[in-house]
Amino acid sequence: MFVLTVDQIASRSGPDRAGTVIESINDRFGDRLLLTAERTAGDEFQLATEDADLALTIALDLLRDRGWSVGIGQGDVRRPLPESTRAATGPAFYAARDAVTRAKRAPFRFALDAADRERGADLEALIVLLLHLRDRRTAGGWEVADLLASGTTQTEAAERLGITESSVSRRVAAAGVRAEAAATTALVRLLVALDQDSDTSHTVDRKDER
Repeated sequence: MFVLTVDQIASRSGPDRAGTVIESINDRFGDRLLLTAERTAGDEFQLATEDADLALTIALDLLRDRGWSVGIGQGDVRRPLPESTRAATGPAFYAARDAVTRAKRAPFRFALDAADRERGADLEALIVLLLHLRDRRTAGGWEVADLLASGTTQTEAAERLGITESSVSRRVAAAGVRAEAAATTALVRLLVALDQDSDTSHTVDRKDER
């Protein structure tokens, strides 16, 4: 299980954006969330999912916005699950709370805590490297990256932007679009393996207890 705890940066000096972002996340991804995004306190919200790809996608989207501290917690949750995210608890929620606390002091406002602390630290380091890559991307690079992510071909992107295909190719290379795609795929595999191994370990522990 992956839990995201998200806290708005500098909310006291600006408008509360949590409600709008929560609504957007639930509209886009609600069918893939085990517990939908829900405000937990002030300008903070949480959500839970068993989908590693979704957890990473939402985290990266929020971090691109630069308005949020994001903590990912991996681990078990207490079952049966309640109807409300606010009522849920368990190790993954505790880990997400620790992670977002650390994220508030981190350069890219991100942290990850996992049941396996060493593997969690390794994954956090790799995701931070990806954030470094994305942080260097220009507005033009993001323009091309977003078009390609939507399924647009490079030829179609060139026509839409009014530039040559070679210019699109140069933007793709400079923005690290291919490198990001490969890294994201690898990170999702690692997150899935982390969660599966954690689940297997706890299943064995429960059997040993009996």
